[in-house]
Amino acid sequence: MRRVGVVLHPTRSVGRALDSLQDWTAAHGLELVHLEGVDSRSGASLSHQVGACDLVAAIGGDGTVLTALHAAAPTRTPVLGVAYGSLGALTTVSEPDLPAGLDRIASGEWWPRRLPALVTGAREEESVRAINELVLVRRGGTQLLVEVSVGNDLYARLAGDGVVVATPLGSSAYSMAAGGPVLVAGTHAFLCTPIAMHGGCAPPVVVPADRDVVLSVDPGWGGFDLELDGHTVDSDSRRFVVSLERDYATLVGLGEPDTGLPGLRKRGLLTDSPRVLARDARAHHVGAPR
Repeated sequence: MRRVGVVLHPTRSVGRALDSLQDWTAAHGLELVHLEGVDSRSGASLSHQVGACDLVAAIGGDGTVLTALHAAAPTRTPVLGVAYGSLGALTTVSEPDLPAGLDRIASGEWWPRRLPALVTGAREEESVRAINELVLVRRGGTQLLVEVSVGNDLYARLAGDGVVVATPLGSSAYSMAAGGPVLVAGTHAFLCTPIAMHGGCAPPVVVPADRDVVLSVDPGWGGFDLELDGHTVDSDSRRFVVSLERDYATLVGLGEPDTGLPGLRKRGLLTDSPRVLARDARAHHVGAPR
């Protein structure tokens, strides 16, 4: 490595991690570049800023890492997610472990975690991407009508709050909250989950990676919003063809690859049945020394 870029959380104080990163790069004779002007909504950045870096460190949390991933995607620059607090789905190391993590990267003890993205057209001849999810959500008081097709096959015509299309990574976020399944890391598929559907029957559907999902919207008088990774994107379209782009961005992985399930359990997003926990507690109490 010769040059390391850094993207910082826009409001959180991350001084300790930044000081640690500055000390480490200085000790290794590397240049540290602050990637300023990065658009937190899309990750848009001057290409030469990121392209000149061998690594981008994103300090703050999952939102900051998403910004860095979008900015680094065109040049395939790997991104190291640094958590300032608890580890998230995209953060690889916590702030106290940053120097040790950088040492492992410098010695080649890391693996590239390739992340897919959802691709659709927001405006004519303009494509936009989401690493977690794409959401069509009603804006006013009326229900949003969305016709969902997988390729040329009609799946369902939905009336409700909207619809979420999610990658395997994003399956544990908004989609899961709306009742969708969890796709383990590495699954070559994506999913579509209705939000508060009013009547009918349309459970979440898992779509192979080589198929498209087509969303045709009747916005009613209230209108709707297109959200990508939690940010609203202006769009004049009412028909969205959503596909999965493999290997869109690269996240630094340390340790052995897994399904992503251990992290979800650690963060409390997956939990055991209370009956099982009560049984374990009773067994522990019975077996405890007196």
